[in-house]
Amino acid sequence: MATKKYTVTLPEELAEEIRREVGPGAFSAYVTRAIEHQRERDRLGELVEWLEGEHGPLAEGELAAAEVERREHERYFTARKTGVARDEGAPEPYRKAG
Repeated sequence: MATKKYTVTLPEELAEEIRREVGPGAFSAYVTRAIEHQRERDRLGELVEWLEGEHGPLAEGELAAAEVERREHERYFTARKTGVARDEGAPEPYRKAG
C-alpha cells in the first residue's frame, strides 16, 4: 500500500509514552494500527445501527449470550498470544476437526 506523510496533532505525553514503548521506528506503524482499529469499530457501529433499524434492538438475553461468547473468544486469543492455548476449551469455530 502506498504511504503519504500527514501532519497530526497529538497530546505530547501520549505520543512520547508510545514512542518509548514501541521505539521511534515503529511509531507510524502503531498509529496506523490504532486508526485501522478505530475505523473497524466505527464500521461495526454503523452495521449495528443498520441491523437494529432493520430488525429492532437485541433482547437482554441475547446481549448477555453475546457477551459470554465474546469473553470466550477473548480468553482463547489471549491464551494463543501467550502460547498456552490448547484446542480444548476453544470456542466452537476454532476447534480442530477430528
